Amino acid sequence: MTRDGMAEALRSLRAGSGADPARTTARALGVTGVVISVFPLPPATPNGGRAPEPLWWYPESSLRFEELQFTLGEGPGPDADRAGLAVLEPDLDRVRPDRWPTLLPAARQLGVDGVCCFPLGLGAVRLGMFTLLWDGRSSLDDGQLADANTLAAALTAALLDGRRPADRRDGNGDEGLPWPADGLHRAVVHQATGMISVQLDIPLAEALVRLRAFAYGSERLVGDVAEDVVARRLRFDDDGSGTYAPVAGEG
Repeated sequence: MTRDGMAEALRSLRAGSGADPARTTARALGVTGVVISVFPLPPATPNGGRAPEPLWWYPESSLRFEELQFTLGEGPGPDADRAGLAVLEPDLDRVRPDRWPTLLPAARQLGVDGVCCFPLGLGAVRLGMFTLLWDGRSSLDDGQLADANTLAAALTAALLDGRRPADRRDGNGDEGLPWPADGLHRAVVHQATGMISVQLDIPLAEALVRLRAFAYGSERLVGDVAEDVVARRLRFDDDGSGTYAPVAGEG
C-alpha cells in the first residue's frame, strides 16, 4: 500500500494541487534535497545542447548544486541526460576522482554527499530531470529507490499529459504548460550566450562553452557572469593572441 508521504508527493503533481512537489518529494523520500527540471520546448534530444531548466527545488542549496552542474558541464545530471539512464551515486566518496574531477570537491563544499539523477523522457526524447541529494546523515535504500522510480514515472506521465502543478512562484493553481517559457530560469544565460556569439562571431554552442569556461575560471556561477554580460559590464573580445578574453566595457 502507498505510504501517506508518497501519496502526498503524487498528489502534488496534479494540476491545481497548490503543493510544492520538491518539498513534498523530499519529505516522502527522506532525502536532503530535490530538484525537478524540465527542458524548454521543443523537447530536447541527447547532446542537443539544451540544459534542463530548474522548475521546482527544495531547499535553496539544491538549486545551487544544479547550477554548479550547469556551470561545469559535468556531474550525474549531464551523464544521465547523455545516457538516458539513471545515475545513482548515493555516496560520492566512492566515485572515482577522475569521473567528475571539478564537481566532486565543489559538491562536498555544498554539503552534498550523494546524488541520484533520473532522466524524465520517452525513448530518445528528454523531457526533464529528477535529482535527489543526500548529506552524510542519510543514505539510499531499496525502498527509497523504488519510490523514486515511481515518482520519476509519475513526473514523466504528467509532462507527457501536458499538465503541471501551479508554479510555486505564481501560486495561481491554474493548469498550464508543463514547460517553462524558453529560458524561464536561465533566460539571462541564453541572452548572454547570444551576445557573446555576436561579439566573437562564433556558434551559440561555442559561445556557451566560452561563458562556462570564464565562469569556472573566475569561480562564479554561469548565471552571475551572464548578468554582467547582459548588463554590458562585461564583454568578450578577441585579444589578438588567438584566444578570447573578456574585458570590461560597453556594448
